[in-house]
Amino acid sequence: MDTTTKDSITANQAFHDEAADAEFIRAVGNRVREARARRGMSRKALALSSAVSERYLAQVESGETNPSIMVLRHVTHALGISLLELIEPQQGSNEYRLIAHFLEQLSPSRLEDAMLRLMRDFGSEDAARRRRIALVGLRGAGKSTLGRSLAAELAIPFVELNGAIEAEAGVSLNEIFMLYGQPGFRRLERRCLENIVARHEAAVITVGGGIVSEAETFNLLLMNCYTVWVKASPEEHMARVVAQGDLRPMEGSAEAMEDMRRILVARESLYSKADFTLDTTGRTPEECLTQLRQTVTAHP
Repeated sequence: MDTTTKDSITANQAFHDEAADAEFIRAVGNRVREARARRGMSRKALALSSAVSERYLAQVESGETNPSIMVLRHVTHALGISLLELIEPQQGSNEYRLIAHFLEQLSPSRLEDAMLRLMRDFGSEDAARRRRIALVGLRGAGKSTLGRSLAAELAIPFVELNGAIEAEAGVSLNEIFMLYGQPGFRRLERRCLENIVARHEAAVITVGGGIVSEAETFNLLLMNCYTVWVKASPEEHMARVVAQGDLRPMEGSAEAMEDMRRILVARESLYSKADFTLDTTGRTPEECLTQLRQTVTAHP
């Protein structure tokens, strides 16, 4: 092999290495952006929690810069995920790899079906699971209103997971986030959900919309409860939040609405894992309650 050929091969290899590196950086940026969206965090909030500038985070998420390992460490801590999870999916045991290899061969639609079947089949018995009804979705969808009414009609307890978290911690949700950050809140959330499931054979439970961003906690909910995604259009979500007396979204309505749409898009595939989807857009509470009651009391 002559020198010219060797140089050509070396140059070609270098080009491919650079392309692979650039793709890896873009993939890391995408994972940061997706993790932030699942948790409903603005870039500004993540910047404050991670002590990384908002401008630099924008460059990381767009794949325009190669972040240092320390920057990624701060970002993953603020997001409540592991550094390995951000860089590359964990491999696990031999059995896990065999299952993962099998699942990789499935189409996206069949993969979704397989995962839901696994959770249903290896969770609680369906009859027992359906006695716990969990309402999930963003604030303003109508979870609390519907949950209280449904619990009263079925004569079973009504439990708000966020209320249980505050009772466990002895402080408000805002104070929990200030003292322990999102990772601390998520640990409390999982522990309180485990306690609720253990204490209540039958209940109507409302949970925060961000629970879907924690796979283990959300799977615990799916396996032990009949889950209903209570959804609405971004405009109705916002209007109902304001009607509840929270005027903060109106301070930057355009940005708040864009954040709302982004969160809904990022979480849609997660929310859709629920057993049933109840769209409350343009409907009265009475209409929604009737459909919800019929759904949860129907025999599978």
